[in-house]
Amino acid sequence: MVFRRFVEVGRVIVINYGPLTGKLAVIVDILTTTKVLVQGLKGGVRRQELSLRRVTLTDDKIDIKRGAKRDEVLKAIDAYKLEEKFKKSTFAKKVELRQKRANLTDFDRFKVMRLRQKRAALRHKATKGLKKEKTEKKKGKK
Repeated sequence: MVFRRFVEVGRVIVINYGPLTGKLAVIVDILTTTKVLVQGLKGGVRRQELSLRRVTLTDDKIDIKRGAKRDEVLKAIDAYKLEEKFKKSTFAKKVELRQKRANLTDFDRFKVMRLRQKRAALRHKATKGLKKEKTEKKKGKK
């Protein structure tokens, strides 16, 4: 397995635990092997120390220097257009889907279950014919 996302200055993260769950931030400095200094967007995450266990690394990386000042980070975030790029990412779409599913009512979950059953039945029906053809070919060869 090859790693593509490294803990580095400028890496965009999503906080996945605590009161700031789901917020975007940027790594400003690496303090230890388990802690980083992060800063979020305007009105988002204030500059603070976070454990790497509480964050998820994204593919995005902003070009900033180590220990950059608050205003420099905000300018780099604006220049990169972080919010628009993140909303288009598959990660953001997965988070949105999870939130949508968490807000379903009992009846909505029931409807989803029934639709999944119908889809599985159609898939089973389609693959059943393929399996018959495959077994007939094997019998014909022997």
